[in-house]
Amino acid sequence: MDVFSIHEREEIFAEAVQTFWGQWGNESNYRFYEDCMKHSSVTAEGVPSFYIAVEGSEIIGTYAILRNDLVSRQDLSPWLACLYVDPKFRGQAIGSQLLDHAIAEAGRKGFEKLYLTTDHVGYYEKYGWSKIAECFDLFGNPSSVYEKSS
Repeated sequence: MDVFSIHEREEIFAEAVQTFWGQWGNESNYRFYEDCMKHSSVTAEGVPSFYIAVEGSEIIGTYAILRNDLVSRQDLSPWLACLYVDPKFRGQAIGSQLLDHAIAEAGRKGFEKLYLTTDHVGYYEKYGWSKIAECFDLFGNPSSVYEKSS
């Protein structure tokens, strides 16, 4: 498995957009994902950034580093988002490898910490993430905030 910024693999950019949107998008926001990804990694700190895990020519996983994950904790940044592993490849520690890659990328970009928000209990803790707060999403739903030093 190799992990790339989507801009390092322009030949599969459209497939990468489809993969991200297919997991978190809805019928009306494909263009939102496409435009976000098209204009990613162009700032000095390289955020937002979208990454794909590739096995051969197949996208098997994703993650992103974003300025905000559309939650109420606008004071925290950057955020890990869009962590996904294709079901055919689960159980092979790919999620763990993507988390490690994200932490390394955040450090390389000059960030001391990386944050994430989730309603999953137990997954991120086993990889050294610490729950630090609760927040709310755009619809008022509560979610837990985690951090990890880079």
